[in-house]
Parts: sequence; C-alpha cells; structure tokens
Amino acid sequence: MTQREYSPTLGRELVWLSGLLPYEQVSEVCQRWGCLSVPVTTLWEYTQASGQRLMEHVEHEREHSPVERTQWNQRDYDPRACKVVSMDGGMVYVRGEGWKELKAGVVGDVVPAPFQLDRPPDEQAHQLKHLRYVGVVGDGEAFSRALWLLALQQGVPYAGRSAVVADGASWIWRVAADLFPVSTQIVDWYHAKEHLAQAAFAAYPGDPETAQRWLARQAALLYQGEIWKLLMECRRLGLDETHTRYFHTHQRRMQYQTFRAEGFIIGSGAVESGIKRYKARLTGAGMRWSRAGVERMVVIRSAILSGTFIDLWAAA
Repeated sequence: MTQREYSPTLGRELVWLSGLLPYEQVSEVCQRWGCLSVPVTTLWEYTQASGQRLMEHVEHEREHSPVERTQWNQRDYDPRACKVVSMDGGMVYVRGEGWKELKAGVVGDVVPAPFQLDRPPDEQAHQLKHLRYVGVVGDGEAFSRALWLLALQQGVPYAGRSAVVADGASWIWRVAADLFPVSTQIVDWYHAKEHLAQAAFAAYPGDPETAQRWLARQAALLYQGEIWKLLMECRRLGLDETHTRYFHTHQRRMQYQTFRAEGFIIGSGAVESGIKRYKARLTGAGMRWSRAGVERMVVIRSAILSGTFIDLWAAA
C-alpha cells in the first residue's frame, strides 16, 4: 500500500498510532490486527509529511497569537475558573546537536479531589482535569510562544484564579514571570521535601533515625510556610548554602498550607508524568532524531497527550 492509497481516516490513524509507538511496532500492529502490510519506511515518510503539515498549522497559530498582541476580552472572564500551569524539562537526542532539552508545559482545570477523611499533607486536596500539553525542543523563546497560545486557548488569562506549579528550575520562573505575572507561584511540594531530606541526612550523616525525626519536624514547618524557622534550624546545625539556597530562593512559593486553603494543588506531577510520556516515544533504545523529525513528532505527541489529535488533524 502506498501513501496515495490511504483513505483520510486510515492515514490519520496511522499517524496517531505512530505518535504512540515506534514505527516498527506500528507496522507489526497493522499486520497482526488489521492484516495490513505497511512498511516502516512508508510509515516514517507518511508521518513526517503529515507532521510537517500539522506543525506548520500550529506554528501559524503561535505566530499570530503573541502575548504582546493579546487584548483583554471582558466577556471571556470567568471568576469561578481555577487554572494551573506546570512546566518541566527532559532530554532528547538530536542528531548533529547532541542531547537537547525538551521543555514541556501543561494547563489544567483545578477541581476537588474525592473526599478523604484525615487526608495527609502529601496527598492533594484538589486535582487537575482536562489536561492539555505542549512541548518544544531546545528553544526557550519558541516554548514561551507555544505555552502562551495553549494558556490563551485554555482561558488562563481570564480565570478568576490561576497558579504556576513547578520545580525550582530558574528558567521556569522566568517564563512564569513573563507570561503569568499575576498567577500564584508554587514550588512543587515533593521537590521541596526532597531538598529537605538531603539537608536532614547531611546534618546527621551517621544517624538515619535522628535524621528522619528531624525531617518530620522540619517538614511540618515547611508545610506551614514557616521557612524562616526552617532556615534558622539549618544554620544552627551548620548546614551551608548548598542545603539552604533552595528554601531561601523559593520561600514565597512554599506557603503550602495557604495554597491548599486557597484551593490550589501543590504538586507538579501532571507535567512530570507528561515528560515521561513524551520520552517514552522520543528516547527509546537507539532513537536518534533529526531536528525536523523530533519537532514534528513533538507536535503529534502533544496532541495525543492532550486528546486533541483529531481536532488538530481536521484543522490543519
């Protein structure tokens, strides 16, 4: 079967499947379940051609929706809406360039989690629904444009409340300050606890039981947002800036009890899971992508993760 013999629906489904699995596996699935012989090279060529069309459509939208040209529309304002934006990064290999960072963003609606009596601090009182993803390889400016368009499409600028939830990477908070200056900023609770655990075992290197007890006490202060007390305790134990810088830098983003009371999530698991799902398709054994190839696949993969692939295919 050649490209020109594909029906529109079959061609769309082959590209969708190629965004889920390596081409070799797609070919095998087609043979075993559809008795359809589709060579790997044909899958690659068709997916690349289709990916280019989809990418050109997406790029056209991004170029015509820059943040500096976006005007406020009062009719779109929704005082009841609560939105969260998360960002993270992972590495993919690009031929001729080496390992490059895939910057990914996700936008979601905050809704109450199922009721649970005596919910511990580590478990979210709210959760994200209707997740939409975007990814860009290497280019920070291009990522900002892509994330802004996604946020605009999902109504973030018009939400009554919004937050950016992410780890402590400095590039993330530069993007947040540029695109979402009025959004609440929250450093991921679990990353903060990991840094606190490192401080605990640095303070008591030969005494894990004492380190765990100290960690439990300081974690309570961390959750309550009393970072100044935590920093005083670290200094008392002689811990240097290596272990205190994270808390000093992000203390205003660590008011977890307050954030919870305001109805926000305090974890960035959605985007971290998204990074793993991008990499599941992009970083398999022996995968080495061209710049054009990985950019096309990221567009396809983003639409698949967002559940918008059919809509993108029809629009492009």
